[in-house]
Amino acid sequence: MPTTILIANKAGNFAENKDVARELRLKFITPTLKDSDDEIILDFSGVTGATQSFVHAMISQLIRDYGDELFNRLLFKDCNPAVKQIVNIVADYMAES
Repeated sequence: MPTTILIANKAGNFAENKDVARELRLKFITPTLKDSDDEIILDFSGVTGATQSFVHAMISQLIRDYGDELFNRLLFKDCNPAVKQIVNIVADYMAES
């Protein structure tokens, strides 16, 4: 059964706080990746925007640790076009490095 993380509940309607992103990664995403085979849904419902630094703090270390396989388990839901673009920028940047 997938694990859903509601980003707006922690980050508000504009996701910009890198400490919140780090907390999401360390307390919720990483333990789920390690302790189960569940998919993780990052639900961006109610989030109108996000900074590149927020998304980077939330997923860049995970990409380093899990590589492209991460995206078989980490799903992004209800991202508006602006948020989707930021996620893609971070994922592309990490793929190049």
